[in-house]
Amino acid sequence: MALNQTRTWLIAYDITNPKRLARVHRYLKTVAIPVQYSVFAAEETEFGIHHISETLARKIDPRTDDVRIYPLPNTLELYHYGRRALPEGLQLLADRNTLNSGRLACNDASTQAAPKK
Repeated sequence: MALNQTRTWLIAYDITNPKRLARVHRYLKTVAIPVQYSVFAAEETEFGIHHISETLARKIDPRTDDVRIYPLPNTLELYHYGRRALPEGLQLLADRNTLNSGRLACNDASTQAAPKK
């Protein structure tokens, strides 16, 4: 994959300290879309996700906190149980060849990540 090609990444965290938890959550809201409590999705390049992971590494205590970043496949099948699969206004875009692709779309301003500076 080219370094400038974007893909969808899933970022999940478990932070033990409330202050660090708030700091990580605030930061991720600026670069990713909240999907569920402690889970975010980001449309990023390899360089972009590397920058996010380095920033997160400076905000956590690696002895007690856990942050995981997973690349999602380009073709993604989504299964869910319970209330709803994705937050209101967030959807996966379908391409012509598959039921779902790994691309995110927001149609609601409240679920969009802040613009990058």
